[in-house]
Amino acid sequence: MKVLVGVKRVVDYAVKVRVAADKMGVDLANVKMGLNPFCEIAMEEAVRLKEKGAAKEVVAVSIGGKACQEQLRTALAMGADRAIHIVTEARTDQELQPLAVAKILKAMAEKEKADLIVLGKQAIDGDNCQTSAMTASLLGWPQCTFAAAVTVNAGKTEMSIDRETDSGSEKLTVPLPAVISADLRLNEPRYPTLPNIMKARKKPLDTITAESLGIDLKPRNIVVKVEDPPSRKAGIVVADVDTLINKLKNEAAVI
Repeated sequence: MKVLVGVKRVVDYAVKVRVAADKMGVDLANVKMGLNPFCEIAMEEAVRLKEKGAAKEVVAVSIGGKACQEQLRTALAMGADRAIHIVTEARTDQELQPLAVAKILKAMAEKEKADLIVLGKQAIDGDNCQTSAMTASLLGWPQCTFAAAVTVNAGKTEMSIDRETDSGSEKLTVPLPAVISADLRLNEPRYPTLPNIMKARKKPLDTITAESLGIDLKPRNIVVKVEDPPSRKAGIVVADVDTLINKLKNEAAVI
């Protein structure tokens, strides 16, 4: 079974983002970048499937400028066998939108003859949470989003998945090939060891231009303006419940 894993370069989760001076996006100048946390979880799960013997090969795919090869090397150090870099200069947090990403992943799945696509449930820059569903729809494959546990059956023809929902959890069975998106509870990603980081430098990393795929990457949604959220007044501490009720009734007028 061949597993295709999407990985995305995003602003590091610990960085406090700033709105650019032109109000058209987030300022990316001199900002620390990293691998999207949910993509890390997806990669970890794919590597675990290989370690269990359920998968034969794990291929990491990333879309963006030359800098995203850093995240592909991280994926290789985590245990991916190969990496594919789809080169485009479009801003991956705004211009390269979920539909375009889904079309590229469809093309790669068909080219690589993948049996399973594992994606993070969302990227922390756009928070769109759409790519996995769109990819499955374009391929005509079954899908399971927000996966919290994954098991491949002995015949490698279907998967049993525990899925997180707002009201609890679901247990689903989906036939392969399929698309799944990783939830936060699926696993805890490993830290690449120094020997594996060194080995990752020798693993194959192929580059393909997005234009060569013949896919329309034009954004469907246009950013009109980006602004900081409005500032909020600091809260106050009250002495007792009677004071709280008095302020809610007479000052806030909410009761």
